[in-house]
Amino acid sequence: MLSYRHAFHAGNHGDVLKHTILAKTLDYLIQKDRPFMYVDTHAGAGQYDLNHNVANKINDKATGVEKIWHEKVLPSLLQPYFNVLRKYNFNQKLHLYPGSSLIAQYFMRSHDRAVCYELHPNDYRKLVKTFIVDRRFQILQKDGFKELCSHLPPKERRGLILIDPSYEQIAEYKSVLISIKKAMRLFPTAIYIIWYPLLSNQCAMPLLRQLTALSIPKTLRIELNVTDSNSGIGLLGSGLWIINPPWVLEEELKEGLPWLTQKLTVKIYGSILS
Repeated sequence: MLSYRHAFHAGNHGDVLKHTILAKTLDYLIQKDRPFMYVDTHAGAGQYDLNHNVANKINDKATGVEKIWHEKVLPSLLQPYFNVLRKYNFNQKLHLYPGSSLIAQYFMRSHDRAVCYELHPNDYRKLVKTFIVDRRFQILQKDGFKELCSHLPPKERRGLILIDPSYEQIAEYKSVLISIKKAMRLFPTAIYIIWYPLLSNQCAMPLLRQLTALSIPKTLRIELNVTDSNSGIGLLGSGLWIINPPWVLEEELKEGLPWLTQKLTVKIYGSILS
């Protein structure tokens, strides 16, 4: 199990990997004029003050976004992500970290829409406040696992679904699998991005084996390890399982992932696994 609240870990290495891929995928979607629906099953608070004592309690940004914020030359994979960061951070000072829903808002056009779920009452209230004037966003204090399929298939027939639970409960691994199986039956052409933690006890391995057993034709698995299993820390790195990835993504990862690995890793490697 993993104790993980977005606010305490905003901008960490897991966020950098996840949000780099999310931004790149959204940038890909808007290359066509046709509308899409974005679904965030575990949206968090939407944005995070990196100077707040909550973020500074663990200071996870030092393991991630702070390591790359001042880089001048970026791989093309990271450019959309940095475009969002720069919108919310001026004068080279990193003070606000955009969550996944705020990243989605950056790329969405007038005819796109978003559905964001968040159960935690404090984060839900902050999420509502962030998007209260944006009618493209529907913010729901409901279980994203249970409610996901109620929106599928969408009228737009194009979609990006981010499944990013905290994995605080071991049952969430099973919930991810159940949600994917149901969602794929209703909306098999959507892009699904599933985040999972890399822990020394390898809790994610049964889920990864079960996802492999689904034999979905188009998948991409990416992992970034920031240290090794002997380091004594809980979160060794993180991974993404992507269903129906953009065709350009794997090629750009060949340059971008080694770059991220060099900048973020304490030890070991990043790799495209399938």
